[in-house]
Amino acid sequence: MRVLFLFLDGVGLGANDPTINPLAGAEMPNLRSLLGRQPLVASAAPSESQRATLLPLDACLDVPGTPQSATGQATLLTGRNVPAEIGYHYGPKPNPAVAAYLRSSNGTHSDNLFQSLQDAGKRSALLNAYPETYFAAIASGRRLYSAIPLAVVSAGLALKTTDDLNAGRSLSADFTGQGWRERLNLIETPLLTSAQAGTRLAELATGYDLAFFEYWLSDYAGHGQDMAAALSLLATFDEVLGGLLAAWDDEAGIILITSDHGNLEDLSMRGHTTHPVPALVIGAPALRRRFTADLHDLTDVAPSILRLLNTPY
Repeated sequence: MRVLFLFLDGVGLGANDPTINPLAGAEMPNLRSLLGRQPLVASAAPSESQRATLLPLDACLDVPGTPQSATGQATLLTGRNVPAEIGYHYGPKPNPAVAAYLRSSNGTHSDNLFQSLQDAGKRSALLNAYPETYFAAIASGRRLYSAIPLAVVSAGLALKTTDDLNAGRSLSADFTGQGWRERLNLIETPLLTSAQAGTRLAELATGYDLAFFEYWLSDYAGHGQDMAAALSLLATFDEVLGGLLAAWDDEAGIILITSDHGNLEDLSMRGHTTHPVPALVIGAPALRRRFTADLHDLTDVAPSILRLLNTPY
């Protein structure tokens, strides 16, 4: 049994209005095939098809204000209502209060998802590759870990490197490697088509009980309020999804696609939204029923993963 957690930063369930919501107008045939030809919008949830279940998840968690990345991601990774416990939504990077939830167990806070799996003898990994400049910036203090890599390193797991990317053991943040060539000037970076990247995601996931990939470009696109750029990004993601779906064995595990807060679904505003976020679960019907039985808000994600993987929570 395995789980591939495909995390889309800043993607909520918004209105079926292509003038403000790129998810309503984007060319996404692979995603729509999972949703009965519907776009990924609020009116599509809840729904169930032969291969997928879509549920809306509350990201506000009874805390006033707009959900933020650090507290939302910490909640996804711990099953704790982090914003309620600290009293506010916070982001983008974890402050000390949020970081405490993601570090190894100290008798006060629950272990994060990666730590819980480590303790149970399960294999997990973050499949994103990071360039050498990232590690140098972290070491110098010029950069802070965001919530997901902080959870990984706090569990004693190594982040993937340039060598891992070049050897096919990880993927770049943009899936294809083109961004590493163009933005980082790492011209030797291997290139993949979007469909090949999806196939590689499926292949890499077979080596782990939990494989995690963080797609933060979706949140950047939302903040940029550039409809053309958002439509292009979503079309690329859909091609990745097509490769992933073609290679995925539904009987062997599930793919979970979810988010920490809304943003991309409403380009009429620059900031985050209070919309629910999608939980799109792909796999065999029996596995999906087990996984989604108690899935209502962000606090339910980590416990649902651990239950499916027969891991104590």
